[in-house]
Amino acid sequence: MAKIVFALNQSLDGFVDHMAFQPDPVLFRHFIDDVRGLTGSLYGRRMYETMRYWDGDHYEWDAPEREYAAAWQSKPKWVVSRTLTSVGPNASLIEGDLAAAILRLKAQHEGEIEVSGPELAHSLSELGLIDEYRLYLHPVVLGRGKPFFAGPRPPLRLVASDRIGEQVIRLTYVPT
Repeated sequence: MAKIVFALNQSLDGFVDHMAFQPDPVLFRHFIDDVRGLTGSLYGRRMYETMRYWDGDHYEWDAPEREYAAAWQSKPKWVVSRTLTSVGPNASLIEGDLAAAILRLKAQHEGEIEVSGPELAHSLSELGLIDEYRLYLHPVVLGRGKPFFAGPRPPLRLVASDRIGEQVIRLTYVPT
């Protein structure tokens, strides 16, 4: 059975904004390896539209960016949206009962399915469907933006902390 993991970069004050801070080379390598190891990714519409950038082939990309794009393109993606009618390569729309659809994904797959997007993660958290939370803390204070937790934080228990590169701490929690 697959494990649903919500993993995202965040500032010290709890906001997620991938444009406000970029991963250093060590963290970017970590993300390349992470994507390679995933069973697939689960997105809300906005995050999926942001990540579609990696479906392209941009001449200005360096070797690690090309490597990340290849890893991302190779993995299945499931998109939760009430407004999209189609999605890109290697992606499927999730329609209907969200809880039933996620339970089917978990039952049909092994490994990790990573959730991206605070609103979708909140919905899945309320349904009790997130198995693990990974917070990548960056030494940045934004003071505003979209919070990592889009609603009340569920009761969590810290199970691991890892330093990745010189700047980032990954905190791993499970629901209690």
